[in-house]
Amino acid sequence: MKGDPIVSSGSVRKYSTFQLFSLMLLRMLIGWHFLYEGIAKLLNPYWTSAGYLSESKGLFSGLFTAIAQNPFLLKAVDFLNIWGQIAIGLALITGILTFWACIAGIVLLLIYYVCNPPFVGYSYTVSAEGSYLIVNKIMIEIAALGILLAFPTGKIFGLDGLIFRRSGRKAKEYQGFGGKNGA
Repeated sequence: MKGDPIVSSGSVRKYSTFQLFSLMLLRMLIGWHFLYEGIAKLLNPYWTSAGYLSESKGLFSGLFTAIAQNPFLLKAVDFLNIWGQIAIGLALITGILTFWACIAGIVLLLIYYVCNPPFVGYSYTVSAEGSYLIVNKIMIEIAALGILLAFPTGKIFGLDGLIFRRSGRKAKEYQGFGGKNGA
């Protein structure tokens, strides 16, 4: 957009309203996805991760199938999965602790990816939405959360901004994962 500077003079980067809104929307949509998945699992009394873990292929398949076969570990994993998704979703939607929500989301999604990777020769009982090879929607969501780490929109449009303003920091002087001022 003409007139909206991308980078101002000095050390603080300024982004257009459209850019910031787009990043905030991305954060909220990913948050909604996590929240919805967690609540859907919570409300389904028959849901368990046992089937997903049992079908694991690849390097860590032994670990995942062992978890599926151990009732105590399975119950713990199901609990952490449900409440982790809900907490990550709420944090991303409200813009609170967005850095840690992005990290937690990436870790959780990496576990899903490693458990059932979309590699040639691997087939699963529950089919994926479409035909994927290496890059699937899990990997795309991991990349999107990585982008949000570099642009912590929670400090601009979210509860993180209120926390930082109270502590005396300006909301636009944000620290992204890449270092000072999002650089």
